[in-house]
Amino acid sequence: MQTTLDVRGMTCGHCEKAVKDALEQLEGVQGVEVNIGTNKVDVTYDDAQVTVADMRAAIEEQGYDVVA
Repeated sequence: MQTTLDVRGMTCGHCEKAVKDALEQLEGVQGVEVNIGTNKVDVTYDDAQVTVADMRAAIEEQGYDVVA
């Protein structure tokens, strides 16, 4: 599966790395592409192992907002 999340609050390379690392630590996430210019995060994942809600929680724990 693939989804694109709209993540607000990312302003620099550190932000990009924090979001990417948080998602990559989730079981079932297979790939993460972060674009801080557009606030978009593309995630490839196995929906039998991880949900969009899990991804949202991981990003929000880093201090960023996920817009529905």
